[in-house]
Amino acid sequence: MTTLKIIFWICIFLVFYTYIGYGLLLWVLVQLKRMVRGRAAKAVLPADDALPDVTLMICAYNEQDVVDMKMENTHQLDYPSQKLHVMWVTDGTTDDTNQRLARYPEVEIVYTPERKGKTAALNHGISQVKTPLTIMTDANTMINKQAVREIVRCFMDPMVGCVAGEKRVMARHEGQAAAEGEGLYWRYESTLKRLDSELYSAMGAAGELNAIRTHLYQPMPETALLDDFVMSMRMVDEGYRIAYCSEAYAMEYGSADLNEESKRKRRIAAGGLQSVWWLRKMMNPLHRPLVAFQFVSHRVLRWTVTPIALVTLLPLNILLAAMHAGTAYTVILALQILFYLTALCGWWLDKNGKKSRLPYACYYFLFMNLNVFRGMHYLKSHQGGGAWEKAKRG
Repeated sequence: MTTLKIIFWICIFLVFYTYIGYGLLLWVLVQLKRMVRGRAAKAVLPADDALPDVTLMICAYNEQDVVDMKMENTHQLDYPSQKLHVMWVTDGTTDDTNQRLARYPEVEIVYTPERKGKTAALNHGISQVKTPLTIMTDANTMINKQAVREIVRCFMDPMVGCVAGEKRVMARHEGQAAAEGEGLYWRYESTLKRLDSELYSAMGAAGELNAIRTHLYQPMPETALLDDFVMSMRMVDEGYRIAYCSEAYAMEYGSADLNEESKRKRRIAAGGLQSVWWLRKMMNPLHRPLVAFQFVSHRVLRWTVTPIALVTLLPLNILLAAMHAGTAYTVILALQILFYLTALCGWWLDKNGKKSRLPYACYYFLFMNLNVFRGMHYLKSHQGGGAWEKAKRG
């Protein structure tokens, strides 16, 4: 029984620490850092004629429906037009994306007839970039007017190798559960990224909006599933920081439904497992202790052992309660059953087009963790290139 108790409490610790404890500890560490060093002053941008040239690179596959909207958004960006270079990398496009882009003479089109996936497109596109800074964004995401200036401001710090913009998820209509669940998750994730960045470095950048010092880019294997994460974390491994910039944000609609959201989650989970293996030396606390602490706490645990700990808790708890291990185990079992019943209620409400925040939050939490196991299967079966099926947006 003692061994079962030890495993049980280890599982509880892992689940609590991964989703609540690390955030609390991170907040405390940031407050202590502010007390010792104060808040970092915001860098001052130089005059427009002294601003660096920037390439806005958009990787696209069959995006004819959003070309005009994306270009309108690009034209609204507040940055000197002669210093903002727009590049579309169209990987294997078979629709009218290139023809529509041809209407915009300022756009440089980098075309590859064979679809090899986004990583291959990134490798090809960045090899053609001639500016010191490259900003990457998706075709179906719209970025705010000040985004480029705010990103460039972050690069005033010479130790910043990558800037992670903020992702904001919109629901096309009220009650769209998948979008609202994704939006809730990203608000939580954004808070962690902001605190990570203030402590030392954000742990990865999302493909919706990120930027790099072009010369730091290392070509990646075309099989990479989370190209943006691997690309940015390699820079951290080289001694640079990822700065999180909430003043530069990308807006997109959430997944159309939970079936579409599941496609994203299992691909991200598979990519997370792949990335953890590729970046495994960053977990060595003797190499760079603070980076190892942040990487393991924020990323590694949630993609590896914590989902296993979560699904192990219930059967272990039932076994310990049946063995009369103590009142505490009976109380925790009752709380676990209540949680799962609440999640079941959230699933039922979602299936019937109804809305309730707490039940849905419990359901979405389980949904995310269960998709890690689907991601394990996806990674095992997905031995081809980096191309993947896009999730339909709401």
